[in-house]
Amino acid sequence: MISSKKKVLSFAITAVALLLLFLLAVNTGSLKVSPMELFNGLFVRYDPDVATIYDLRFPRIFIAMLGGAATAVSGVLLQAVMKNPLADPGVIGISSGASLAAVLVTAFFPALYFFTPLFAFLGGMIAFLLVYSLSWKGGLSPLRIILVGVAVNAMFTGLMSAFNSGTGSNYSGVASIVNANITMKTWDDFSTLLWYVLVGLIASFFVTGQCNLLALEDKTARSLGVNVTRSRIVISVVAVLLAGISTAIIGPISFLGLIVPHIARLLVGSNHKVLLPYSILLGAFTLLLADTVGRTIAAPYEISASVIMSVVGGPFFILLLRRSRQNYGQ
Repeated sequence: MISSKKKVLSFAITAVALLLLFLLAVNTGSLKVSPMELFNGLFVRYDPDVATIYDLRFPRIFIAMLGGAATAVSGVLLQAVMKNPLADPGVIGISSGASLAAVLVTAFFPALYFFTPLFAFLGGMIAFLLVYSLSWKGGLSPLRIILVGVAVNAMFTGLMSAFNSGTGSNYSGVASIVNANITMKTWDDFSTLLWYVLVGLIASFFVTGQCNLLALEDKTARSLGVNVTRSRIVISVVAVLLAGISTAIIGPISFLGLIVPHIARLLVGSNHKVLLPYSILLGAFTLLLADTVGRTIAAPYEISASVIMSVVGGPFFILLLRRSRQNYGQ
């Protein structure tokens, strides 16, 4: 049992770390300003350096934070629905399905750009339903879901790459989604992401109680009056919505929805009423950290945040798989 003191401390440390990382990300590049100069340039008087940072770096930073929060919460919800610690929107193919839908809309229907997250949500739902239907064999095996998800993920990822290559990467928006590149994102992208993410995150808070009940055996939950099937469907829709939203703007980020929930549970426990808000903070910190590292590790060149997360998340996934095989490999 994790004490309330440790939970409060975890929230406080993560919030301070996120603020410090934000200031570091703001100053990562040729232009650098002090916190006081940044404050004055934003709220007191015009500063050309701060104005440049505001237009070029701020959208990227805020998009990374929002996308990280949405993807992390999606991972928390999917793990609750599947009772599987290896569930992740990237691993089981939801992100790649959403990406493919976003790519097609961006390439062929650019006038519908503001609605791209909705189409990405539909693509993610199709991938999710495909994984569930192909995994069903007299019941749902957590390991079978992962294996089918990996196959579906590979299929959609291959289709995206083929489309990107077949068009000669002429569509910059398509390439940025395929490569999960947030370098050239603008305030318009942030505005698009913001409203959809707010809806998804607010909806996720309404299902925290259901997530806690799904941690019980299905028979026990039903005896308490819970409609288990309906709860799973509702939570899954919210999870796919969040994953599709973030994927539509920043592209697929693998393993983020896997790593953050596990670290969060170690720090604040498994009560979703605490786990979910903490995952929002930690998810925002994690993706912003990956993006900042990608901007600095090979400067003046950049490495995509998705590449950083894949390098870190791959070994983490293998470790979890080895530790979980006795419980989930049957």
